[in-house]
Amino acid sequence: MFLTQYYLDCLSQASYMIADERTGRAVVVDPRRDVSEYLADARAHGFSVVGVINTHFHADFVAGHLEMADRTGAWIGYGRRAETEYPIRKLADGERISLGDVTLEIMETPGHTPESISVVVYERVEDTVPYGVLTGDALFIGDVGRPDLLASVGVTAEELGAMLHDSVQNKLMGLPDEVRVFPAHGAGSACGKNLSTNKQSTIGEQRATNYACVPMGREEFVALVAAGQPAAPGYFAYDAELNRKDRVRYDSAAPLPLTRERFTELRAAGAVVVDARTPQEFAAGHLRGAVNVPADGRFAEQAGTVLDPSDELLVMAPQNREEEVVTRLARIGFDRVAGYLRNPEDALEDLSAEVLPASRLAAAELRDALTAENPPVVVDVRTCGEREAAGFIDGALHIPLSELPRRTEELPADRPLVLHCAGGHRSSIAASVLRHRGFTDVSDVLGGYAAWALSAQAATPATF
Repeated sequence: MFLTQYYLDCLSQASYMIADERTGRAVVVDPRRDVSEYLADARAHGFSVVGVINTHFHADFVAGHLEMADRTGAWIGYGRRAETEYPIRKLADGERISLGDVTLEIMETPGHTPESISVVVYERVEDTVPYGVLTGDALFIGDVGRPDLLASVGVTAEELGAMLHDSVQNKLMGLPDEVRVFPAHGAGSACGKNLSTNKQSTIGEQRATNYACVPMGREEFVALVAAGQPAAPGYFAYDAELNRKDRVRYDSAAPLPLTRERFTELRAAGAVVVDARTPQEFAAGHLRGAVNVPADGRFAEQAGTVLDPSDELLVMAPQNREEEVVTRLARIGFDRVAGYLRNPEDALEDLSAEVLPASRLAAAELRDALTAENPPVVVDVRTCGEREAAGFIDGALHIPLSELPRRTEELPADRPLVLHCAGGHRSSIAASVLRHRGFTDVSDVLGGYAAWALSAQAATPATF
């Protein structure tokens, strides 16, 4: 048996290829949209990809099932409750898929979404104990899939929570302890609240350490799983729906470098500039109205949080990373990229009349400003969990970054605004969003709340 995991750090997303090395038949599970790596591995090993399985309608990325099917002729499989615009193979509970000796068995595990399935893997057809189980978003390492995402139109979070209780407590925990667990996401994903950095585990380890796998009744389970979930990024509903559709295929050659003249024309016509440089570079000088989403970080998720998929986008990225940034936007279905500008520093020199610095305050400067005659409004863009764990600035307005685009009307336009996150990355994104929307007196805090907490310690006199 050949089983390999492909892990995408930017989205904390795992996909898999499973094959029988004797027959060469392979299935890819939960592929991302740029499928070249799977195809290259299949060629290198002499495999024929016969099927593509999505464990559910993903909300945090656009899956690559259509690209894989177009390139290989493979069938596309979903749980039997799935409805799509393209032809699919509906996979029923207990159905077996033979790749040779290697056999896959479908287990319906609804709860994160109604159509969710897990894929139980047997190394040999005669085995009574599975080698492993690909759990999709039903069971993570240290957590379970949240039942409240908008991917599940027409089903309430309470109904999904009840389904998830049965899927986790009865079906998945009904597997033997030694069965390996291969989830679809890891730490950092907004599909759960407590995901581990580990990429795989076992049923036994999860039974012993995962808070949601401890035996409990349905009501207790639903309340426990639903509590403390972070707000879902705004693009999740868009991607979940896009994964149902017969959409445009990914084209790695589509976006092109633009002349400065063409870039300027498109910007003047309303295209949004996505500046993927570091917060420090952005603060030193950026195009008026540009939105800063640094490439070094959770770029795709954060771009999907603060940008609109209907907007035409222009990319400014660190030198030689333009195509990478465009690909990462495509992974979440943001295809309206008109092109990118090479040599950003030279371009900013040529466009100097439109270049502005971004205000960034040291923690001590913010402390002084708060005692001034016209103190700023402090906006905390961290998650609820971060705020509860680390503390907060007294009087700060709490609007997590994932909620900021739809809550800007809560902010005063006639007061200085100072935004902070944990370390200064997300606050640069948030501040750029507000400037893009017309707020004029906006700063963010260098070093974020961590710097504020250190400055508070330094300001406290020692006692002996």
